[in-house]
Order: sequence, then C-alpha cells, then structure tokens
Amino acid sequence: MAATQLSEMTLIRGATFRMGSEDFYPEESPVHDAEVEDFWIDEHPVTAAEFRRFVRETGYVTLAERPLVPADYPDADPELLVPGSLVFRKTATPVPLNDVRSWWEYVPGAFWKKPGGPGTTINGRDRHPVVQVAYEDAEAYAAWAGKELPTEAEWEFAARGGIDGAPFAWGDEHFPNGRPMANTWQGEFPWQNLNVDGFEGTSPVGSFPPNGYGLSDMCGNVWEWTTGAFTSSHEQSPCCAPDLLPSDRFPRKVIKGGSHLCAPNYCLRYRPAARQGETVDTSTSHIGFRCVVRTDSGE
Repeated sequence: MAATQLSEMTLIRGATFRMGSEDFYPEESPVHDAEVEDFWIDEHPVTAAEFRRFVRETGYVTLAERPLVPADYPDADPELLVPGSLVFRKTATPVPLNDVRSWWEYVPGAFWKKPGGPGTTINGRDRHPVVQVAYEDAEAYAAWAGKELPTEAEWEFAARGGIDGAPFAWGDEHFPNGRPMANTWQGEFPWQNLNVDGFEGTSPVGSFPPNGYGLSDMCGNVWEWTTGAFTSSHEQSPCCAPDLLPSDRFPRKVIKGGSHLCAPNYCLRYRPAARQGETVDTSTSHIGFRCVVRTDSGE
C-alpha cells in the first residue's frame, strides 16, 4: 500500500476485546467478546477540506444534492421531496423530548458545502469534520482514497484506546478534574447549551486530547458511519437518528461515537460502546465518518 494512503492513519493491532455495555442503553447489550485483525484507521474524522478535494477530483454529487424519488418516500410531505438534508435547530425554551420535529428540520438546499442550508458555508471550516454525508457518500470517498469504512467492532476497539471496559474513551470519569474531554452538549438539550467545552456546533478535529491510540474525536463532535447493520428490538432515541422523511425502503447502518448534540439528559452516547441506527439515505448536520485500511498481520 502507498505511504500516502496511510498518511495521518494509525496502526491498530488486532485483539479480542469485550464489546458493548450493560450500564447505559439496551441496544448496547449484551457485553460479548469480539475479535478484530490488524487495521489502520484515520487519526481523525474526514474533514471538509479532504472531502472538497475528493469532489473536485471526481465531480462526485452527494445524495443530498440529487433529486428524490417520490416512490421511495410514499408517506412524506410532497414539499420536502426536493434535494436537501437534516439540520439541527436549537430551541428557545424547553420542549417535550418525544418529538424530534422540535429540533430537527429538513432543509432544502442543505448539503456538505452548505451544511446549515442556503446562506451557510464551510469556508473557514476546513478542519471541521465534513457532515451532511449519507452512507454511500462516505463509501464513495473511502473507495476514492483506497480505503474502506470500519466495521462496528473495529471502530469500537479503536475508540477504547486500549482502556478495556471504561465507559468513556478517556477512562471512567465524565469530566476528569472538571475538564471536558470531547465536544458534547453541556446543559439541557435541546435548548440550553452552556458551551463549557467552548463549542456550539462542530469543532476542528483534534481540538480535544486524543485517546490512548492517538485518535482524535472518537467520541463527540460528529457521529461516524460504520458498515455494521443495525438491528434492535428496542426503540432508540430519535435525537441521534432523526427520520423526517419516513421510509421502510432503506436499511440502517450503525453510527458510533456520539456528537456535539449528545447530552446526559437525553443522549449520553459519546462513549465507545454507544450505538445507534441511521438509515443509509440520511445525511445530517451531526454525522461524519472516518476510514480504515485493512492489512494482513505483520505487513
């Protein structure tokens, strides 16, 4: 493999580890043994600048920029069947937490270059994670880069950073010595963000300490796509997997890591074991990805 392909990647040696958790949300259990082989993983989520280069070199058009097929969304509002994506809107006051429409909006014209919709831009945000990328967009980038998306087990093992069984990627304490260790939501979601960590939305990659493997932003900042198929008999909190264009035609993939929208009062999922399902046609303002390169042991 080319040296440039492994630039800003870290080699993770394969092992068997205890995957999952039984201390937080039902979809994370049961704890079980999982095995991974050696692999390289990006040191940080794919950035807006990196995705821009991919688009410029290939002419790729993301899913959020393409016309929608009405037959795929028979129950959707016809006015929403236009290219666009899901954007988070902080509420002005407390709202019931059982209706995601209070804080998620399908915005026509929102896509990776305009992640908040028309009038927004990624200019000046080159080092922020790219967002508004659906699963196939992440796959397309990975293929162009000579990489792949991680499995759920690979992602979780890398996120743990060599700390077995700890709830967080940095250890047991939520805020060690009062210090935020990731870009998450402090305060009452979705109306009160105290910004203790210094960020209201996404943050430049590497703004917080890396984990034990030297990987940044494994938890918080943006959720990340994995290849894992999401199956669960339990309802999941829709804060992390909004579904404003309902359709049963698309499978769900596991997203990992939590985001800047995760808060203890609603979505304490900025942890290695946390997992949610997201439909593969969905792109949002809080989901990105990173890539892996698999290698035979010793290569």
